[in-house]
This record gives sequence, structure tokens and C-alpha cells, in this order.
Amino acid sequence: MTKIPLYQVDAFTDKVFRGNPAAVCPLEIWPDERLMQLIGMENNLSETAFLVKNEDFYEIRWFTPKTEVDLCGHATLASAFVIFNFLEPQLDQVVFKTGKHGILRVFKTDGRITLDFPAMPASPAIIKKEITESLGKLPDELLKTNNLLAVYDSEDTIKSLSPDFNLMKKLEYHGVIVTAPGNNCDFVSRYFAPSVGINEDPVTGSAHTTLIPYWSERLGKDDLVAQQLSERKGQLFCKYLQNRVHISGNAVLFLKGEIQIGYKI
Repeated sequence: MTKIPLYQVDAFTDKVFRGNPAAVCPLEIWPDERLMQLIGMENNLSETAFLVKNEDFYEIRWFTPKTEVDLCGHATLASAFVIFNFLEPQLDQVVFKTGKHGILRVFKTDGRITLDFPAMPASPAIIKKEITESLGKLPDELLKTNNLLAVYDSEDTIKSLSPDFNLMKKLEYHGVIVTAPGNNCDFVSRYFAPSVGINEDPVTGSAHTTLIPYWSERLGKDDLVAQQLSERKGQLFCKYLQNRVHISGNAVLFLKGEIQIGYKI
């Protein structure tokens, strides 16, 4: 019988049923990759994070229901929440080691949890017909990293978008970020990633590694407050540090349990 601890945490919120839910599975050793993918599929959340303690840091990997990804903000925040509250409550900082992005530090600050992530500024992109058709509305500006960043005029426009996810799957990008100035914050966004099994992600920390540099330059300020306008909604407190960004938020535990697998995968 294989037994794996499971925590489900709502990230970037201080209330359950809001923010972005992530599963966190602390492990003693790495299991077969196929098992982690099956657990990600069974959890059916946008991300499941797996952790292995190694000396004074944690190795971390993230799985959607469909595939492994190389960076995830909300599941990293959820993982830090689990470490701070259940695994090593004496810590006020945790170090994660990733496969692609090296060391990620997460620490407590002002009653919140802060992610120290690499900044990923976007470069201009050509607005093509298939992009506009997938979003349903021509963006005012389009930029790119491994995601597309589509900029619109208002928060109301962002709320009204109803993408064609079948068309969006065919785009050669990980996902599509849409953003605009906020009514009651500096900027708002939504994030769509149907190519990795997530039509709309509730709150996306990794997207803010691109959003923060963009809005910092546009608004002429380094400290920003952001909202993600999914159905669940989330709030992020952001700081631009040139080659790094700080993304802060709250988290709350939804459930604690155990995965039990009684046969060989």
C-alpha cells in the first residue's frame, strides 16, 4: 500500500472556496513520474505540487491534470503554506529547487507569503487573425514570452471575454494572459491555458512574472496591487525588482488527508 500525504490549499486568498486551489504532496523520495501525473489527473486541480526534502531545501515539481509544467506560482505558495504550518513551523523562509528556474525563495512578510520569482518581461508580438479569433476581441497590444500577453482597455473588457478554447489550443504558446487597468487596483488579468488542460486558471502566480514588469513600466511604479478576475477571484501584492519579482498573497487550508494506492501502477 502506497500512502502519500495530501493537503489542498486555496492560494492568493484568505477564504476557502476563493483563490486558486492547489494540492500539495510531501514525499520522502521521488516516485515514478507516471504516478505523479496520474495523481495530478485524479486531483483534477490546475496544479498538484510534489515536494522532497533534501538537506536545507525542498525539490519541487508541478503537474496539471495533463502534463508537468516548469513553473507554478500558486502551488508554490500553497507548498510554502504547508511547510510553514505543518512540516516545519519554525521556519520563516523556505528554499525550493526547481528543474528549470533554479532556486526559488519563499518567505513570510507582513502576514502574507511572498514568492521571490524570476522576472519574465515580454517582447512585442504580431497580432494575428487566429489570436484575435480565439480571444473574441482584438487586443490593443500584444506581447509574448512562452505565453501571449494581450492588453485591453478596461476591466469590463477583461470580464466580458469568452475565448474559443478549441482555437486557443492550436496557438503555439503555453497560454494566454489578458490584462487591463483595474477599477480598484493597479491592474487585472485572466489566464487561459487549454493546451495544458486548464481552460481558465483561477489565480496564476507565474503569469505575474510577466504582468509585473509590464505594468511597472507602464504605470511608473514598482509596488502594485493586482486582481485576477476568474470566477473564484484572487488578490496579489506585487513588487518589481528588475530581474526578480515579489508576489505576495494569503493562503488557507481546505483539506488534509492521505492518498492510498493499493496496487502497482
